[in-house]
Amino acid sequence: MLYQRSSALFKEAQNVIPGGVNSPVRAFKAVGGTPIFAKSAQGAYIYDEDGNRFIDYINSWGPMLLGHAFPPVVDAVIKKTKLGTSFGMPTALETEIAELAVAMVPNIDKIRFVNSGTEACMSAIRLARGYTKKDKIIKFAGCYHGHSDSFLIAAGSGAVTFGTPNSPGVTQGTAKDTLLAKYNDIENVKALIKANKNEIAAIIIEPVAGNMGCIPPTEGFLEGLRTICDSNDILLIFDEVMTGFRLANGGVQELKGINADIVCFGKVVGGGLPVGAFAARNDIMNLLAPLGPVYQAGTLSGNPLAMSAGLAMLKAIDQDKGLMNRLEEKTKYLHNGITEALNKNNIPHTINRIGSMISVHFSDQAVVDFESAAKGNNDTFKKFFHGLLNKGIYIAPSAFETWFITDALTYQDLNETIAAVEEVAKSL
Repeated sequence: MLYQRSSALFKEAQNVIPGGVNSPVRAFKAVGGTPIFAKSAQGAYIYDEDGNRFIDYINSWGPMLLGHAFPPVVDAVIKKTKLGTSFGMPTALETEIAELAVAMVPNIDKIRFVNSGTEACMSAIRLARGYTKKDKIIKFAGCYHGHSDSFLIAAGSGAVTFGTPNSPGVTQGTAKDTLLAKYNDIENVKALIKANKNEIAAIIIEPVAGNMGCIPPTEGFLEGLRTICDSNDILLIFDEVMTGFRLANGGVQELKGINADIVCFGKVVGGGLPVGAFAARNDIMNLLAPLGPVYQAGTLSGNPLAMSAGLAMLKAIDQDKGLMNRLEEKTKYLHNGITEALNKNNIPHTINRIGSMISVHFSDQAVVDFESAAKGNNDTFKKFFHGLLNKGIYIAPSAFETWFITDALTYQDLNETIAAVEEVAKSL
């Protein structure tokens, strides 16, 4: 495929945008080469500025659960746009989507809408600290909760030490309150809590990780976290920015039957527009301003265009009782096809899958945490990525990102993808 227009646009963008992109992974630094510039999308396909068509497995990093330009979402946004794009005042629409979200998700009484998943997770941490009157949090290596200072923390010098900043601009003072645990390792979490007794406000986790590839929780891990939190007056925060309304109508809480204290949302909840949210039971949420002392605000929070898109998306999900099964079956079909194609060519690999999330790791070991994910052969992944891209298959430009399946994918699309994998595998 030719990417002449994209190359020219990228060169132009670098003059006025840092790195030429407004989110780092888009720059293709992890895989090399020049990023493609999107021009339009429809259903399961995305079209670039050079006129190339790609079967899309990023789907705007998750929200396009029902395909690009999903007509009910598009229609809702157009209709709402004609009435005004922003008011800075409450609207009935905000209550309508809040009522639907609360009805769909277990164990929440109230929800606060914000503008991004980063903002939702940042606010959830502040709320947890206000509720518990404790300062420290535990997060997990490889889990990404946005670019708020508290989350940009690297490993410390030992298993029970606090972390260190892994981005300039994050202070040591902030880092000292963030403890870094190992995903799927309950004993490591216990050690951190023991070493920081009565100091930890919250444990925040992607209940299914998507930022080190797709990594589901091992059996008993989430249950163990729930027990630990109950025993130590710690709030359990599920970052369901990726998984919320995707793996089940009620997210991982519903899928696994485990209640979190605070849940964060993004992606699907906005129907493709910039929306985040966090939710909890009444006694926690009532601490938020204007009811309580924990301050959080946003001029564009509850924006009518974003709320109309989110409401149309949630209604479609809620009304389609076969959706989650179809998504899971398509993802399983893709999994089996890719496995067969790679096995034919003796390519060492591990595939992780849950619901409509899947990732291919070029490693012959089980991938259960960031450490094991990092052992994958990145050179093989780079060849795999560019091989698929040149055959019209667009996957995440990083070995540490999950793929997202959309219901707009047909089995013909899946077969085309599997055939492309088989061809690419011959050159790996």
